[in-house]
Formats: sequence, structure tokens, C-alpha cells
Amino acid sequence: MKSIDYILANKQRFLDELFDLLRIPSVSADSKFDSDVRRAAEFIKEKFESAGVDKAEICETKGHPVVYAEKHVGDHLPTVLVYGHYDVQPADPYELWDSPPFEPVIKNDKIYARGACDDKGQMYMHVKAFEAMMANDELPCNVKFMIEGEEEVGSENLGEFVKANKEKLKADVIVISDTGIISNDCPSMTVGLRGLSYLEVEVVGPNRDLHSGMYGGAVGNPINTLCDMISSLIDDKGHITIPGFYDKVLELTTVEREAMAKAPFDLEEYKKELDIADVKGEDGFSTLERIGIRPTLDVNGIWGGYTGEGAKTVLPSKAYAKISTRLVPNQNSDEITALVKNHIESIAPAHVKVKVTPHHGGEAAVIPTDSDGFRAASKAFVQAWGKEPIPMRDGGSIPIVALFQDVLELDSVMLGFGLDEDAIHSPNESYGVFNYMKGIETITWFYKYFAEK
Repeated sequence: MKSIDYILANKQRFLDELFDLLRIPSVSADSKFDSDVRRAAEFIKEKFESAGVDKAEICETKGHPVVYAEKHVGDHLPTVLVYGHYDVQPADPYELWDSPPFEPVIKNDKIYARGACDDKGQMYMHVKAFEAMMANDELPCNVKFMIEGEEEVGSENLGEFVKANKEKLKADVIVISDTGIISNDCPSMTVGLRGLSYLEVEVVGPNRDLHSGMYGGAVGNPINTLCDMISSLIDDKGHITIPGFYDKVLELTTVEREAMAKAPFDLEEYKKELDIADVKGEDGFSTLERIGIRPTLDVNGIWGGYTGEGAKTVLPSKAYAKISTRLVPNQNSDEITALVKNHIESIAPAHVKVKVTPHHGGEAAVIPTDSDGFRAASKAFVQAWGKEPIPMRDGGSIPIVALFQDVLELDSVMLGFGLDEDAIHSPNESYGVFNYMKGIETITWFYKYFAEK
């Protein structure tokens, strides 16, 4: 295809444009960045227009807007709906970045910036793949784009948008590039995603901060109590102790687990890359199984008392924690949220008051491997990478995938190109220049093969 030559010839411009997008700190979780989130949406709309869509618009929601664009090629042709997000995780702690998080740089052929992989880099591949095919009159199907600004806060308003725009979003397949591959030598495709339940816990003790010498040992310390409560949520076998938590967990068969075990995975290399002496998780399951098919509970943040420089001998009045659970098929996020909330409140000792506030959540999803979309994506990998992708279950969550299945009655093709080493959600997030360019190429091949179905 001429589009492939076009992609190679415009490599530097494609990188420069991505860098312009990465410089916009579109952090959806922090209201001080609201204007930047809006600016990112406007940037993407303008790029869709210059790439050749029939129309592009910024669709308002109760929160951050959705960017919608479409190109109609022919009534007799299939339609691809592309989903992505332009919002990013907070960059904190800034001091752990080797370079400013919103000043992208290339080092060792990797782009370093917040959002480089998740999801600006991967989302923008679709803009450039579309541009390449339009510029060479090679777009073989109709394309619609739905790019949101709230994925990192649970897609709080996208569900309402999707339900209200079912006709507008009508398509034959959904394509999402917000996942990864095993390695550049061993491409893979995500066929399973875990769900999510996210809560915040507040523990309140005395009515003010106290002198730890005068009151320590006589008054309950909210931080100590919170730590005790959290430690009780998982036993020494890595099993979550909340009653009813596992009641609806879908157990895989021996055959399914044996198939998962065939995926290439080097445990020693995994530990070396993370600089840990050993892994830890639920007894009876491998590392890949713990990530892909088992539910988890983790503390994502904990704070209270004095955390400034030097010493302050204080017994704090309050302590806080943010807790998330990753869920597997058959578990319902609302049910799990209620179970966790009720259990934490029930184990609170009398010397503290506890408040549990649910945040966002979403359902797990399993993607079929016998669909036209999956087959087209597999052919695209073979064409661009020279290898057929291995189906894999991902430990992450994209809550909207299950909603797409329910409301639009469409399965998604997870056409992602990130690597574990890209450190998404962490300081020094990165995305390989090779993966960015090869991803654009692979997407163009996907369109070709899907149109031939």
C-alpha cells in the first residue's frame, strides 16, 4: 500500500504532532487541569479535520467532552468505530521523573512523557493511520472516532453518551488501542480485561491532632487502626477475606489454564526488571494467572498525620486510604463495592469512626477470538510484524468495553502496542518510537483486511 510509504515519509511530523499533544497536561482527575483537558479535545478535533473526516465535533457531557469524528466512504462498506482517550493520569510525584512529564523527550528510541503510551500515543496512531489512508485514497471502509476525556476517572459520563447516541455510533466492530503486547519480538492481543471497584476510606479518631507523648497509648491512633484494618483484608495465602468476595468468580478450566501457560514468560526476567527478590500473590496461581484471571485488592494510596520534613510528634486525628479491587468475569462492580464498603465499616473498632466513599468502577470483559475483527487484526499483525499475535488476558481495566458489549452489542478488538516497561501510571512513562510507527502501520493493514471480510 502507498499508505505505508506515506507513514515512513512523515515519521518526524507524526512524532512532532504527538509531542504537541503530550505537552498538554490533560489530567482529568484534577480540576486545576480542566482547561488543559478541553485544550486537548480541541487539538484532536482539529487534527481529525485536517486528516480528512467529513465532520468532527466536541460533544459536551456532564464532565469532560467527547471528541467525535466520522468519515463515510460508502453505504455498502463496513464501519469501524475507534475508541480512545485523551486524558492522562496525574504525573505525581514529579520529583521522580528524569525529565518533566509534560515536556516529551526521546531517549534510547523511547518517548518519555505522561500519556506517551496511555493513551495519547496509542490513540494518536489512529489519527495518523486514517490520515495516511485518506492521503493515498486507500481507506476501504467507513470510520467513526469516539475519543473521551474521562477514562482515567472511570469513564464517568461516557456510558450516558453511548446510550444517548446508539444510532450515531452504529458500527460493525470497535477498535481500541489502549493495551499492550508481550514484546516486540512476540506480539499479542488482549482478549480479556478485569473489572474495577475503587473506594476511599476515612478513619477518624480524636477531634483534633494530639501530642503523641501525652496521649499515645491512651487514645487510638487512626493511622495504626487503618493499617490494622487494611492488613486484615488479605490473608497470608494472598486470599481476600471479605465475605462473599469470590462467590461469583468465574473459574477457568484446566485446559484454559494450560493454554495460558503456553505464553512466553520469564519469571526471573520479570523480577529483575522490577528489581524485586520475589513475586507475591494468591497461592495456587502463576504470575500470569494472578494478573489475568484472579481478582485482587490493593491500597493505591495512604496518608495521615505529619509528612513534612523533620519530626512532629503528633497522634493524628484522621487517616485515609484509597483502595481498588480488580475484578474478573461474573463479578459485578457495584456488588463488590457494597461488599468492601460494608466489610470495612463492620470491622472498624469502637475507638474510631469510619467513612467509606465509593468512586468509579466497571465490569470485566472477555473478547471472542473467532470474530471478523479479531481475524483481521491477526492478519494485520502478520503483515506488519511477521508473526501471528498470541491471545492474552490483561490485568488492567477498560470499563467501557463491557458497556460496548451491552449497549452497542459490539465486541472490541484490542489492538494495543504498549510494553510492560513503558511504566504507564508511573513516573517516566514511555512509549517506543518503533511501537508508535509500527502501530500506525498495523492499523492501516487492519482496515484493509477488515474490509475484505
